[in-house]
Amino acid sequence: MTRNTVYIVGTFDTKSQELLFVRDLLKQKNLNVISVDVSTSKNTDPRADISPQDVAKLHPLGLNNVFTGDRGTAVSAMALALINFLTSKKDLAGVIGLGGSGGTALISPALQKLDIGVPKIIVSTMASGNIAPYVGTSDICMIYSVTDICGLNPILEKILSNAACSLQGMIDNDYRPKPSTKPVIGLTMFGVTTPCVETVQKYLQDQRNCLIFHATGTGGKTLEKLADGGHFEGVLDITTTEVADLLMGGVLSAGDDRLGAFIRNEIPYVGSCGALDMVNFGAPSSVPERYQDRLFYEHNPHVTLMRTTASENQQMAKWIGNKLNQFKVPPRFLIPMAGFSALDAKGQAFYDQEADAQFIKTLENTVNKNVTLIKLPYHINDPEFSKALADNYLDLTQRK
Repeated sequence: MTRNTVYIVGTFDTKSQELLFVRDLLKQKNLNVISVDVSTSKNTDPRADISPQDVAKLHPLGLNNVFTGDRGTAVSAMALALINFLTSKKDLAGVIGLGGSGGTALISPALQKLDIGVPKIIVSTMASGNIAPYVGTSDICMIYSVTDICGLNPILEKILSNAACSLQGMIDNDYRPKPSTKPVIGLTMFGVTTPCVETVQKYLQDQRNCLIFHATGTGGKTLEKLADGGHFEGVLDITTTEVADLLMGGVLSAGDDRLGAFIRNEIPYVGSCGALDMVNFGAPSSVPERYQDRLFYEHNPHVTLMRTTASENQQMAKWIGNKLNQFKVPPRFLIPMAGFSALDAKGQAFYDQEADAQFIKTLENTVNKNVTLIKLPYHINDPEFSKALADNYLDLTQRK
């Protein structure tokens, strides 16, 4: 079936005027449009092409589990039903949703389940704050509505028109990249490990298609989501800094399942301890009080880095070591003895060989004989270390 239909999603019981405005804009652009009402109030608007009942019946337990009379449970249940509705549409060319806090929470889970590359836009009152819960690991485009979505006005009309035109542009200019002729691998990078990762990429680019992920929490989650989807031959997990944020309460944690996708899918894995010398926080005022006497580095006005201590390095080594022990395909973990990041180099702010040594010693005492640890007398950003990473990856995949 041809993907030729735009779905516009929202709660018609509160936002029918705005939804119909966008619908008409899209129809004027000669797009095939289907409007979807996800109201949880049981009110049916005949102007919507798809009623709330049509969506709700796709809930695994039926529509009675959606219209509960309680807004919180109803929104969660309708969100699940909408996932089943949108993911079943073979003609879906793009989606646009409108919502406040409740509507955005309802619509976004379904958009997160759509394939990367499918045009997806949400116009939301929540788009100027923390949008991580709404975007997740997908490529949702969120547009701040500026005014509340509570009746049309000149500002909102312009924003809704921009959103509709953006969706049309994405659909009309549907770019289809050529399939990769080389095996695809994932790499993790941070600003302070960029020289290392870029050099690894240069070593491998003739033989592998390298996808680099920024280790910002969401970056690690995205890498692992794609690994679960079977997109990678293997992984060069050079920058495991998200583990520091997980264990020490930083803002860039990728969660407790970090490395889990590689274990589950038996993916060849070469790792390292990139940027484990630091925990990430926001502005200085955001640092928890318990850390006030620590060593900090202001990366920029919005990012404050905290140096990890020897005991924290022991904690991280145990966590990573226990994960490495779960691999069925024997993993390799390379350790740069001269420093874990650009800040952990001789003369730099976070240089602390004692703290690094505690990580190395604890990791050695934690891993089993299935794990190959390789200690090298280089800094992580030395080209010799990058070459060792690339060589070990190629050797590991050839053996597999």
